[in-house]
Amino acid sequence: MTPEDFDRLQALLASRAGYRLSRERMQLAEHRLGPVARREGYHNVEAMLASLWSRPVASLGWGVIEALLNAETWFRRDRAAFEVLERELLPALTAARGGPVRIWSAGAGSGQEAYSLAIAALEAGARVEVLATDLSRQAIEKALSGVYSSFEIQRGLSARTMLRWFEQVDDQWRARPELRAAVTFKRANLLDAPADEGRFDIIFCRHVLSDMTPERRPRLLDGLERGLVDDGCLFLGADERPDGDSVAFRPVAGRRGLYVKSPSAYRRAA
Repeated sequence: MTPEDFDRLQALLASRAGYRLSRERMQLAEHRLGPVARREGYHNVEAMLASLWSRPVASLGWGVIEALLNAETWFRRDRAAFEVLERELLPALTAARGGPVRIWSAGAGSGQEAYSLAIAALEAGARVEVLATDLSRQAIEKALSGVYSSFEIQRGLSARTMLRWFEQVDDQWRARPELRAAVTFKRANLLDAPADEGRFDIIFCRHVLSDMTPERRPRLLDGLERGLVDDGCLFLGADERPDGDSVAFRPVAGRRGLYVKSPSAYRRAA
């Protein structure tokens, strides 16, 4: 891959998805694009990119973008966030709402976070509606299948939880029907808020903000603000901060990564 190709890839990823592709990931980018090139019938990555630049095709462009996204995730990632959810938020919101608590897993990857949210609610006896969205079609397809390898299923889940909510199929593990029924998966670009999905009581959007370009972060945060009810809660990654990007959210003291809407957001909505 030439430096010029990489520069164009950076621009493509930033403009379509808002994500940044740092220079040190050039070799990783070429490694990830190899299977895409073979699948599309090109003899190497350079030939595929030359074709894309000369004759842009939307499906190929998105295939390239999806291959470059950071898809790493696991069950109950950052346990402190799930402990706050289970011990504090779900009981309080269940009592206050009188109906299902609506949760949005934004940037859900291959589904581990969304299923973890559903497990937490089901084991607490809370009624929830979980929407999980991701830009990657491949990630959404895997999440919909609910099938994970032995390595993936053991990464974050206790043996008890694994056996309660997943069934072994050959050398893989599949989410049980009642767990899959608790989550709705959809492909969506976080730069376009799911306006037709209503608003949510809790939003998990973790390890997404730090991967986005500075120019696109305000747009992402604005979409999250519009998608969150006024007394709802937003979970970012433990080391992520909206400071400088948005005045819509303020941190909750003693709860790392947890945010609520700031008073200025209420005034703007009014």
